[in-house]
Amino acid sequence: MKYADLHVHTHYSDSTFSPEEVLSAAEGKALSAIAITDHDTTDGIEPCIKIGDTKGIEIISGIELTVEKPDAEIHILGYLIDWKLEWLQKKLKAIQEGRVDRIHKMLEKLQANGVNVNAAEVFGIAGKGSVGRLHLARAILKVGAAKSFREVFEKYLGFGRPCYVPNIKFEPKEAIEMVLEAGGVPVVAHPGIMKKDEYIKELAGYGLKGIEVYHTDHNHSTTQHYEELARSMGLLMTGGSDCHGSGKGRVLIGTVRIP
Repeated sequence: MKYADLHVHTHYSDSTFSPEEVLSAAEGKALSAIAITDHDTTDGIEPCIKIGDTKGIEIISGIELTVEKPDAEIHILGYLIDWKLEWLQKKLKAIQEGRVDRIHKMLEKLQANGVNVNAAEVFGIAGKGSVGRLHLARAILKVGAAKSFREVFEKYLGFGRPCYVPNIKFEPKEAIEMVLEAGGVPVVAHPGIMKKDEYIKELAGYGLKGIEVYHTDHNHSTTQHYEELARSMGLLMTGGSDCHGSGKGRVLIGTVRIP
């Protein structure tokens, strides 16, 4: 049996792992395929393909897009996209610029809440990657304002928390159509975190093709629930570890895998 992990990040977004480290970890877990699903960027796909070819590991092109409702943050995974499309790269560049602005706004809110984090520190942690909340969380941990990533998000950066700032305005319909237009397969990520099943029906109306049923943050009962929901809606069932290198405290790659 061959196995795949369909939710993996590189340092081109908010993982601590380079493409070389990602493929080394995947090889160590005897994975036959991984999907590179960086946030709002496809820059990690080609480097991973080149290394994957030398290791006999298939790289599935992907992306993770963030959209919002008034009461929820929704993540859309796009698999098998043609990442070289000019219009797609232009759209992603605009989203990435919005991410930079968002970080500055969250830094202002953190300062108002007594947490002083230097912008240069955050962007230094991000390096050439698409800057995001995990980079900011690492900077917050460095100044001692929290003891764990979980505490950072529960106290400051999670959806609806005091220092949270919404993403660039991006509608669910637009994100799904963007994936479809790029020849991809749109899948809603980790719905057990979102906890808003009513939105999955809406997303399906826009062309959603699947649900990430198997995920590190889904327990057995949550997994069973989404298996049943996917079957009832005629949607694909996917799964992945959501590995961010060591960015979540431990290396998750291969801890969730599918045949």
